[in-house]
Amino acid sequence: MAKKPKKQQQSAGTPATVALTAAGVDFTVHAYDHDPSHPSYGEEAAEAMGLSPDRVFKTLVADVDGALTVAVVPVAGSLDLKALASAVGGKRAAMADPTLAERTTGYVRGGISPLGQRKKLPTVLDASASTHPTICVSAGRRGLEVELSPTDLAGLTGAVLSKIARA
Repeated sequence: MAKKPKKQQQSAGTPATVALTAAGVDFTVHAYDHDPSHPSYGEEAAEAMGLSPDRVFKTLVADVDGALTVAVVPVAGSLDLKALASAVGGKRAAMADPTLAERTTGYVRGGISPLGQRKKLPTVLDASASTHPTICVSAGRRGLEVELSPTDLAGLTGAVLSKIARA
């Protein structure tokens, strides 16, 4: 029988939280009131939770040599597309079309989680995540974050850890 998460809130009910529950890892769900007028989903999440933006990570979808790839980077920085391409053995990367990213992951922009995606994509987690005992990523909808260990996130997504963020 799988170990039940210690700090889980059952009300979340997104594919991301379902995946976490099924894996039996410890996680905490943080909900906040999303403000559609806020200029940055990630910064809004960090502010609402009172966390440093280097502990809250955004999930971005890029096209690396024709293949969609997930990048998970701190909201305090930006994605280095060359570094992302290199991390997955590619040559060229560009941000994916937002509609394609939404359709492929099953999530809406601002709520794309690296967990529980409709189609499993290659994932790269910025190496800075390993400097924190826990990090936060989208739980699958705007206004909902999940906090978990970077080790668990990497294990569940099959992520490669690599320096892909710029300050």
